[in-house]
Amino acid sequence: MTNPSQHKTVVVGVGESARSRSAIRLAAEEADYRGADLIAVMTYSGERVLGAPAGRPVVTLSTVDDERIVTEAALRDAVYDALGDQAENVQLHAVFGLAGRKLVETAQKVNAQLVVLAGRGSASMLLGTVSQYVLRKARCPVLVVPESNYEI
Repeated sequence: MTNPSQHKTVVVGVGESARSRSAIRLAAEEADYRGADLIAVMTYSGERVLGAPAGRPVVTLSTVDDERIVTEAALRDAVYDALGDQAENVQLHAVFGLAGRKLVETAQKVNAQLVVLAGRGSASMLLGTVSQYVLRKARCPVLVVPESNYEI
């Protein structure tokens, strides 16, 4: 028997690719169906702080705070692109750390009913490292949205 005061939650992992938009939309449908809150999570690693990519001058280096701000903006844009006005109901979490680990930690912290992820996007249903990690470690069901569900 579940505790009625317990919040129902769906967590969606958001990446920088357009494939995340389909995962966000599907997660929003699941949250609505379940009467649950939706939390969108995008991670950043601090790697951009360590050094400039090849071909870019060192003066373009950023701080971890800069990367957090960029991640928050990208997350907000992705959710609004996917959901329009419904995006106002989504909790946005920009989190420092490894994507798989932080998605699992967030899902555990909020006692999520479901985690939704975008598939890797290859023609086969091979899973990326984040999907594999979440599938192995999550304590709730995980839905990986296959490429065939992506809009062209």
